[in-house]
Amino acid sequence: MNDIEKIKEVLTCLCSLPGPSGYEEPIAEAAGKIWSDLADEVTVSPLGNLYALKKASVPSEGETRKILFAVHMDAVGMIVTELVDEFIRFASIGGLDPRILPGQFVNIHTKQGPIKGLIVMPTGTLTKENYGSNPIPLKDLLIDTGYESAELQKIVRPGDIITYANEPVCMQDDTFSAHTLDNRASMAAVTICLQELQSIRHKWDVYAVGTVQEEETMAGSITAPYQIKPDISVAIDVTFAKGPGSKEWNTQPLGSGPALGFGMNIHPALYEICKEICEEERIPYTTEYSPRMTGTDAYELQVARAGCPTIVISIPLRYMHTANEIISAKDVRDVGKLLAALVRKLDENTMDRLIWED
Repeated sequence: MNDIEKIKEVLTCLCSLPGPSGYEEPIAEAAGKIWSDLADEVTVSPLGNLYALKKASVPSEGETRKILFAVHMDAVGMIVTELVDEFIRFASIGGLDPRILPGQFVNIHTKQGPIKGLIVMPTGTLTKENYGSNPIPLKDLLIDTGYESAELQKIVRPGDIITYANEPVCMQDDTFSAHTLDNRASMAAVTICLQELQSIRHKWDVYAVGTVQEEETMAGSITAPYQIKPDISVAIDVTFAKGPGSKEWNTQPLGSGPALGFGMNIHPALYEICKEICEEERIPYTTEYSPRMTGTDAYELQVARAGCPTIVISIPLRYMHTANEIISAKDVRDVGKLLAALVRKLDENTMDRLIWED
């Protein structure tokens, strides 16, 4: 099986599972099984982070240094807030655009198992407010399961989580569509990295960490550095790909390879190292300038404990936080190969070369 086929297989597995913020157990279990074949140790933290340790294959004279690869396991989703007659009211987990919700099939995860529902919007004339031609806000959207009120009350309760119900789709060439590619695409990239490391001699321990609650609380990336105590951290996430109506200056083309972060969350020497690797390995890349916090796990990794040199490496993704996100599997592969090449480059002198220069 080549890398592209492996990526699609991993994504099909992970994107078929629920896992909004705070409910990542199914993803941690599935990813743990995948990573256990590629790592020396796989554990789960009390908070729910998934840790896969690939130990250094070359002995160090002193204490072995550690690099942390953080990929958040959680995704956006919804939660039941109220039952109104035969309909369900709900709220968002993470950032959702209510314009794309009407007409989407969803799974409501009840104690009896998942049931199907359809997100619907009332006719404009039936709402308490006159929205005219404007999108109806999330508070006025409902979910119709087909159950009558009495039966619905027996099955569904406030607090049940809701996820998109559509299945992953392999599209033309190397493109792939699914919900929750943010950030299961990065989990697939780390899988490729761990696979590459099976035949690479490296001097640092590698921790692949599936973090929890990135879409809401950043709890996973806040706690992981205290358990691992990394010398370098890398947040792997997705970024906005160029698409309909987007501007070139704040998007990255689909198929353009890793987007290397550059800004206050990123150590400039780490950026230069990754840039050099891409050029040496002929990996296509772009630079993503971030004048503010990146909105990823990077800030929490950067400021944990006494601070840690950190970089963000992103995969271009279209239609973020929708039910049908799209990525290029080649971008996922190239990010995985960059991560493996970075591990190979790390040695006993790396930390001395990490000087913050303008």
